[in-house]
Amino acid sequence: VQLQASGGGLVQAGGSLRLSCAASGRAFGTLAMGWFRQAPGKEREFVSVINRSGSNLQYSQSVKGRFTISRDNAKNMVYLQMNSLKPEDTAVYYCAARPRSWNGDWFLEDFYDAWGQGTQVTVSS
Repeated sequence: VQLQASGGGLVQAGGSLRLSCAASGRAFGTLAMGWFRQAPGKEREFVSVINRSGSNLQYSQSVKGRFTISRDNAKNMVYLQMNSLKPEDTAVYYCAARPRSWNGDWFLEDFYDAWGQGTQVTVSS
C-alpha cells in the first residue's frame, strides 16, 4: 500500500484545515485508515481511525469534537477535517493503513502496516 498525505499548512488558532490521504496499491475498501501526528520533540501519537466501511470512528481525547475523519472508498481517499485548531495541534500528520482485520489496538502504531510521508500542520497563536 502506498499512501500520500496532503493538505497541511499554516493556519491561525481557531482556523480549519482538511488533510487528505490518497491510497494506492491495494483495494481501498479493505483498509482501516488512521491518522497520527508527531510534534517536535515528542513521540508520534494517535489522532483518529476509521474502519473499512466508515461505520466505526475513533478519536483521541485531545481532538474529539474538533476533528472529523471520513473516507471515500470510490476515490481511495481518507480525510481529516480539523476545526478549532490550537497551537498544540502543530505537528507532522501521518496517515496509516491496516489491511488486516479490525481486531487490535487501533491506537498503537503497530496496528498499521503502511505509512504516508507526513504533512506539516502549523497553528499560530
